[in-house]
Amino acid sequence: MALQLRQIAGRMSSGPRGAGLGLKLLIGAGALAYGVKEATYTVEGGQRAIIFNRIGGMQMDTVLSEGLHFRMPWFQYPIIYDIRARPRKISSLTGSKDLQMVSLTLRVLSRPLASNLPTLYQQLGQDYDERVLPSIVNEVLKSVVAKFNASQLITQRAQVSLLIRRELFERAKDFNIILDDVAITELSFSREYTAAVEAKQVAQQEAQRAQFYVEKAKQDQRQKIIQAEGEAQAAKMLGEAVTKNPGYLKLRKIRAAQNIAKTVRLLNTNTSLLWGKKKIYIVIGIECFSIC
Repeated sequence: MALQLRQIAGRMSSGPRGAGLGLKLLIGAGALAYGVKEATYTVEGGQRAIIFNRIGGMQMDTVLSEGLHFRMPWFQYPIIYDIRARPRKISSLTGSKDLQMVSLTLRVLSRPLASNLPTLYQQLGQDYDERVLPSIVNEVLKSVVAKFNASQLITQRAQVSLLIRRELFERAKDFNIILDDVAITELSFSREYTAAVEAKQVAQQEAQRAQFYVEKAKQDQRQKIIQAEGEAQAAKMLGEAVTKNPGYLKLRKIRAAQNIAKTVRLLNTNTSLLWGKKKIYIVIGIECFSIC
């Protein structure tokens, strides 16, 4: 480009002296602007930059933060990394301790370790997450899930998630990757196992229902026995009382008649009792009824 600018300046120098000088100034300003543009670069928010030198290679001790920076055109060029956490879903099919196939999906929030970006670039490049995360997630899932039975994966899901998170954090550190969060978003089994679990749950519910009916029947039977025993005891006591004192039965009749009269009197104030030789009568208005 500089050669082209000199050629244009040479052709224009044959014209008027003022025009040639103005053109030279214009070309000089353009060359200066181009040089400044090539010598500066900006690192945006949430990014870091490392420098590759065509002579010395990667500058291992340099990680540049956000802002405006300078470089030597052609000899140096920046490599920009986004250090913000990025979500990624990874699915894996593995086997449990009791040989049941389990499908799991993890949601992983990952970001590069900013202080080791030169090493990360040399080992994995800028697509580090594509290269590393699927393999270590599958490795950890197979290792952790194999420690649990299928039923334990459901009942102890929090513990399973904790073990997966802990092991993934450690494995990712080996590759200069930081995991901010790991969560199980999906856990499913084969159709056959799911159907067997549902059938088992239905059978357990039916057994519990049958047990409830059995206990209820036993309780009703006990209640009837207790009630019958109470009635028999009451009848026995009443018989003994009548045998010992024949007037006891008549006294019970009088008390019963009084209770009836009190109840009826609440409905009609014109009520009275009459005692005959063998019966007791209740008079309501002009009506007379034998009550015992």
